[in-house]
Amino acid sequence: MGRDPLWMRTFQVLTGTLLILWLVLPLVPLAIWSFARGWRFPSLLPNQWSTEAWTFAFSARSGVLAALWTTTLIALIATVLSILVGVPAGRALGLYKFRGKGAVELLILAPIIVPGIAVALGIHGVFIALGLTNTLMGVALVHLIPTLPYMTLVMAGIFANYDPAFEDQARSLGASPLQTFWHVTLPAIMPGIIVGGLFAFLVSWSQYVLTLLIGGGRVVTLPLLLFNFVSAGRNDVSGAIGMIYILPGILILLLTARHLSGRSGAVGGFGRV
Repeated sequence: MGRDPLWMRTFQVLTGTLLILWLVLPLVPLAIWSFARGWRFPSLLPNQWSTEAWTFAFSARSGVLAALWTTTLIALIATVLSILVGVPAGRALGLYKFRGKGAVELLILAPIIVPGIAVALGIHGVFIALGLTNTLMGVALVHLIPTLPYMTLVMAGIFANYDPAFEDQARSLGASPLQTFWHVTLPAIMPGIIVGGLFAFLVSWSQYVLTLLIGGGRVVTLPLLLFNFVSAGRNDVSGAIGMIYILPGILILLLTARHLSGRSGAVGGFGRV
């Protein structure tokens, strides 16, 4: 195949540059705030610069490190559970036809469509009855509501492009079900697990409403702590925490860029219909 025309390459460079600027520019004021000591309108830049906000953010009394650990642990638990449930669910939706499949797909997407506050209020009573409110595990479980649909959707796209005949061939050669999964199925679906897992982690990482209602303010994550400092008018500390908060999103965007470019089946939808 020949090279793309000059106008096409120019258009790609321009759109890529605009996309980068669109993503980076909102971070500039946030970064400036984190090093500012008083930034008053209409000044374009702060009158004084300081690292006090960062020093405070990484001190024990700020609670940032504890919230960072809690947020990471909850996101990891939610991601692992999403993978354990999303892989078999995605296989069923991606490979098989069955009655009511459309209704199941709609049900899976419902937590994304329905506002989070409505979902949280609806399930709050159940979590109270089970004794899961105000607990870290309860928050991790409620995060499955927004993370599981993404994981299932990604895996359904992977399995829609997967040929189960390879598994039959492996079993015909004497491989056990575990060996077949480990040596045949898992390598084929691993890109989807990685992409879906990263998305699940990011969605859990950014949850505020579900964490607040189920955690009851006792399970403090970075989004809750950030909101507290913003409400208190601590713009410098809010800027520092905000930079810490968005770092996983940037890293995940870079890690999944190749899969989101359209060359991977990892984002292929619910699969066969």
